[in-house]
Amino acid sequence: MKLMQIAGAGVFAVMIAGGASTASAQQNKVVELYKSPYCGCCGAWGDHMKAAGFEIKEHNIEDLNPIKAKYGVADDLQSCHTAIIDGHVIEGHVPAQDIAKLLAEGGEKSGLAVPGMPAGSPGMEQGGMSEPYQVIRFSKTERSVFAQH
Repeated sequence: MKLMQIAGAGVFAVMIAGGASTASAQQNKVVELYKSPYCGCCGAWGDHMKAAGFEIKEHNIEDLNPIKAKYGVADDLQSCHTAIIDGHVIEGHVPAQDIAKLLAEGGEKSGLAVPGMPAGSPGMEQGGMSEPYQVIRFSKTERSVFAQH
């Protein structure tokens, strides 16, 4: 897998073996972002997604617990915001390239989560600090490590 910038426009695409681009997977994909109106890092994650070519529709709500419950986000996978894209649940500071890869795979609807708020993840790039983190793929019955950063 290779991440490349397209025409210097700040849009990124993931190249998968065989050379197929997921740029088309991102076209016209609306990310429904549910976040607190007071959380700056959630807005920064939205900006990261916009830069990768996704359209963001923000929903500022006071209590995210009903959204997380509705979409089956377990307590140990939770972060500060929840997003929905093409039927997939995205919990927390998941990198755009991982979401693009998930969309390109197609198939069964599942979710991706970055539990907590790890330093250095998209939207959490403050003060140059960074820590390793995993992106967890989850469904109602299964979990696996989707990516490591």
